[in-house]
Amino acid sequence: MMENKGESLACNACNTNDAFDAFAETVRTIKAKHGTKLMALQEAQVKFGYLDKDAMNIIADVFDTTTSEIYAIASFYAQFKFVKQGKYRIALCLGTACYVRGAAKIQQKLEEVLQMKMGDTSQDGKFTLGSARCVGCCGLAPVMLINEKVYPAVKPEQVPEIINEYKD
Repeated sequence: MMENKGESLACNACNTNDAFDAFAETVRTIKAKHGTKLMALQEAQVKFGYLDKDAMNIIADVFDTTTSEIYAIASFYAQFKFVKQGKYRIALCLGTACYVRGAAKIQQKLEEVLQMKMGDTSQDGKFTLGSARCVGCCGLAPVMLINEKVYPAVKPEQVPEIINEYKD
């Protein structure tokens, strides 16, 4: 992590200086209204889909602190992502009920079909494969989510068909 304080940046997540300026203004508003770095991080996550170092540098600059402090706060919470996420975010539940009912086999099939490992994003930016510890659907185990859509009682042989729904 860079230790930028007061340095002018071009935000990679923002892609333009106008977006950079607009985001910096949003962070200043959050600071004035609420005074909390966590809300600024949440806003960056919503706006860009992840926290890149430049977005964290903007937050650090506005709050007059270091990027390391901002990263330390963000890395404490599982909700924050530090790499760009795919258009379709797959979350395979690996909680106890799902695991006992075959989530490991579903994970293997997902990795095979998508040709990537858990935590990766496909090169075309279409899929991000991740896990969840419990999605609260234990009676429907094993469960997989793609964005907000829930797939209950998934079997490994269903994985290719499910993934094909999202291929254009």
